[in-house]
Amino acid sequence: MRGYLGPYKGERYHLPDFRRGSQPTGYKEVFNHVHSSLRSVIERTFGVWKKRWKILRDMPNYPFNKQVKIVIATMTLHNYIRRHAQRDRHFDASNDILSEEIGEDIDVQQEHSLHDNGTQEMEALRNRIATSLMNASN
Repeated sequence: MRGYLGPYKGERYHLPDFRRGSQPTGYKEVFNHVHSSLRSVIERTFGVWKKRWKILRDMPNYPFNKQVKIVIATMTLHNYIRRHAQRDRHFDASNDILSEEIGEDIDVQQEHSLHDNGTQEMEALRNRIATSLMNASN
């Protein structure tokens, strides 16, 4: 892995922290809030896919390129259903799960130690994105 664009250390990160307190202030908190929100959506979507397609829960020991094709095929089917179905019972059921429950137990400090996100390139990219988010909110 070349780098990891994780949240800023030492700043609020989890969505419940933002819901209980004030709105994000400063570019680091704004970035962390958006990062946490996107992560929640991604985790929820993967949860829906795993409920719908058993093959994603227990991926057979296929070659990696075949596993990638299976994931892409299920994403395509999911997007088709979302666009063309009147109701999507799997997706609707996931609405019952509060987004703040997803990923609450993730230890951001531990996650930082698992990835090499301290590179200057990643830090510069994170800062550019954070500055852009701050400018967009003004």
